Amino acid sequence: MNDVQEKEPEILENLDVSEETSVHLTDEEIGDVIDALKAEDSDVVHSALDDLGPADIAELLEKIKQEDRDNLIKLYGHALDPSVFTEMDTELIRLTLSEMPAKQISGMISKLESDDALLLLEPLSPNLQQKVLRNLSHQTRATMEEGLSFAEDSAGRLMRREMVAIPEFWTIGKTIDYLRSASNDLPEDFFDVFIIDPAYHLKGEIPLSKIIRAKRSEKIMDLNLQEPHPIPADMDQEDVAHLFRRENIVSAPVVDKNNRLIGTITIDDVVDVIDKEAQEDLLRMAGVDQGDMYRAIISTAGTRFRWLFINLLTAIFASIVISLFDATIQEIVALAILMPIVASMGGNAGTQALTVAVRAIATHQLSATNTMRVIWKETLVGAINGILFAVIIGFTAAIWFSSPILGVVIASAMLINLLVAGLFGAGIPIVLNATGSDPAVSSTVLLTTVTDVIGFLAFLGLAAFFLV
Repeated sequence: MNDVQEKEPEILENLDVSEETSVHLTDEEIGDVIDALKAEDSDVVHSALDDLGPADIAELLEKIKQEDRDNLIKLYGHALDPSVFTEMDTELIRLTLSEMPAKQISGMISKLESDDALLLLEPLSPNLQQKVLRNLSHQTRATMEEGLSFAEDSAGRLMRREMVAIPEFWTIGKTIDYLRSASNDLPEDFFDVFIIDPAYHLKGEIPLSKIIRAKRSEKIMDLNLQEPHPIPADMDQEDVAHLFRRENIVSAPVVDKNNRLIGTITIDDVVDVIDKEAQEDLLRMAGVDQGDMYRAIISTAGTRFRWLFINLLTAIFASIVISLFDATIQEIVALAILMPIVASMGGNAGTQALTVAVRAIATHQLSATNTMRVIWKETLVGAINGILFAVIIGFTAAIWFSSPILGVVIASAMLINLLVAGLFGAGIPIVLNATGSDPAVSSTVLLTTVTDVIGFLAFLGLAAFFLV
């Protein structure tokens, strides 16, 4: 014990422990690489790339100018680990690889496991895909073509073909000997061994930890095998992520329609799916795409134009409602000053309810048993906040414009709009989801239209009735 205590300071001195571990490249580090690249100092660039991990190099490529990125790929692309490109944004993968010869892309794909290889192949144009496939070995080409045959965002696209599957009649000793002898053909990382019959039908799974603990003479079929969680190849990747989260599993087998084992999905893939889906839902609610940061200006503007055009139509509709009360507004100027308050509060309150509902749908927390309860709760929350803010804005408007009746009018409109915001904020995404539409895409536009129109109708209608 004393010897350990005496050596502890020496051990700690030899450890390179920084007070703060950075998970991102600093601007200085990026600048050093760019300076060396422009100075054509290949030794410095190679040294920098050797010191950086795949995720760091991917971050570097994402943050530098397109001109510098193209130059770096052209001069040093052959020295990059293929896994660098799997860490990049999908749109950036397409832009970067499209500048490479098909043979070079094929060489990178051949070094990757099937799920990562498919990540590089997916974003490419059909013409370039065919050129890349022609340069692959027969087996790798067949694997890639099978992967592309599955629907986008399905388990078949997500799964890895490399896996460990053994017959149920093997012993632990034979299994361990197989794992050692076939180490070059096994996936780089795996957590479970799948048990199959001669027809490759899934019979069970066993974690590596149980294999290590068991005696060599024990038969696989005599062990207490874990119940597998087979994933159909056509299952949506969001449902796959939900299954992993609910069952707390780190890997799962993928099966075809005949329950034959064809691949596996691991937790690292699922983490990427969760992150991707969360980003997509967030961006879609704002009418933008994930690749907008790297897409060409005209293309980005065109994509956003459609969304903004819909917003323009809804804004015109709200303006038409206002125009119905133009005489009232001309007579009482205070209405024009107070109108934005009602619309803004309704929009913000509705967005809160909408966000809760969209998240509940995405995480499968909503079903027929609790849908109405969620809508009712959000409506009540809107009503409670409506009462509170009605009191606040009512007193404020009454004092501001020396008109108690105006305070009552805006207070009533505030209550009505926040109640409606809660009802429609929760209800719109639920109805869209029930009809098969993506609630993250169009809920915001519909909600804004509802809160603006109801807010203006309530406020101006009450004003026309009580003040004019």
